[in-house]
Amino acid sequence: MPYDSIAELPESVRNVLPKDAQEIYKGAFNGAHEQYDDESRAHATAWAAVKKRYEKGDDGTWHKRD
Repeated sequence: MPYDSIAELPESVRNVLPKDAQEIYKGAFNGAHEQYDDESRAHATAWAAVKKRYEKGDDGTWHKRD
């Protein structure tokens, strides 16, 4: 199911990613879900999109890449 807003994202995404990264996740998920019609593949695609612009720091929080 595509997400209309970041408030609808799973808690596992909302609780760890900054707002901008959540928007990236939502957009990538929705696009992949439309293309593949496979929820697990859409989540994997969304995480890959986030990891292109963000990285998890040693402190366990996500930060924009340089």
